[in-house]
Amino acid sequence: MECAQCLCLASRQAARSITRAFDRKLRPHGIRATQFSALIQLSLRGALTIGALAKFLGVERTTLTRNLELLAVKGWVKIEVGDDARSRVVSITGKGKAAVTAAVGAWRQAQGAALAKIGSSGAKAIRALAQVEMQ
Repeated sequence: MECAQCLCLASRQAARSITRAFDRKLRPHGIRATQFSALIQLSLRGALTIGALAKFLGVERTTLTRNLELLAVKGWVKIEVGDDARSRVVSITGKGKAAVTAAVGAWRQAQGAALAKIGSSGAKAIRALAQVEMQ
């Protein structure tokens, strides 16, 4: 019975629920929560290698590469060869910045709704866990 209270399962369910809520708010802007997060990081940090961006986002490089290709098709990011022929550098375009600017109000609504559900201590705990690699 103690496994019925599994934190791993509960956290995955919570993450999916939160993502769906953000996706619903962002949908009218033609952007998904994962795409918004990538664009925000590029906007804040400037051009990054795909590997560095994947690390900031906490996703696998191959998954991010597929998602970035979709953003490139929309003209929201530019992907170029880095210093090393094997590396790729991604940057947000003017069109990508405009997409983020248009969607930030919807993001704020989703953020506010999530904070109202989990409270400031819940948000603080989530942020702390996001920074720690469990042993």
